Amino acid sequence: MPKNIFTRGHSRPLNRTHKLAIAGVGTLGAAAVALTAVPASGQTTTSEAAAPKAKVAYSTEQIQDVHAGVTGQLAGASQKVASIEAKKEATAKAAAKKKAAAEKAAEKREAKETASRSAKRAEVKKASTKSYSDNLDGWIREARDIMKKHGIPGTYEGIHRNIMRESSGNPKAINDWDINAINGIPSKGLLQVIPPTFEAYHVPGTSKNIYDPVANIVAACNYAADKYGTMDNVDSAY
Repeated sequence: MPKNIFTRGHSRPLNRTHKLAIAGVGTLGAAAVALTAVPASGQTTTSEAAAPKAKVAYSTEQIQDVHAGVTGQLAGASQKVASIEAKKEATAKAAAKKKAAAEKAAEKREAKETASRSAKRAEVKKASTKSYSDNLDGWIREARDIMKKHGIPGTYEGIHRNIMRESSGNPKAINDWDINAINGIPSKGLLQVIPPTFEAYHVPGTSKNIYDPVANIVAACNYAADKYGTMDNVDSAY
C-alpha cells in the first residue's frame, strides 16, 4: 500500500503567509452568509434610520424644588428663633414686673413699719412726758422730779415753806433793799437767788433765765444742799 501522504512526519508548519490566507477565506465566507440573509427585495436598512437620535431634555423643576425646600427650612428656623426670643423677652418682662411688685410691696411694708415705730415712740414719749400745771404746785413738782435725776434732796413741804417766806409764790419777785441790792446784785425769783449763785448752781437742762420758776427752785435747792444739806434745813435767809 502506498504510504499515507498526510502522515505527521511529512507535514509542514504554517507560516505567516498561510495564516493570513486562511483568515481571508474565513472573512469571505462570513460575507457570503450575510448576503444570503438579505430579503428578496434587495433593500437594506441602516441602524441609523431604525433608531433615530433622542433629544435630551434638562428640567429645572427639581432645582426649584430644592431651592424652595431650603428657603422653607430657613424660614422655619427664623420663626423658631423669633419664637424663642419672644419667650425670653416675655419671661424677662414678667420677672421684672414681679421684682418691681416685690420692691413696691417691700417699700409699703417698710413705710408701714416706720410709721408704726414712730407712733410707738410718740406714745412712749407721751407716756414718759409728765405734764405739770403752770402754777406753784406744778413748778415745785416739776422741780423735784428734776432734782431726783440729779440727786438733789428736798421735800415738797420744805421747798414750799421757803418759797412762801422769800417771795410769797411770785416768780418775778426781786429784792431791791437788802445788802445784795445795795451791792448791785439783788435777789430774784421764787427762792430769791442772786445771779452769781444761780449761775454757779444752775442745773443743766433747765432754763438759764433766773426768773424761770423751775430753774430758780432747782438752782436754789442745789445751793442749799451744798451749804445746808437740804432746803428742808433752811428756815431763814440763806
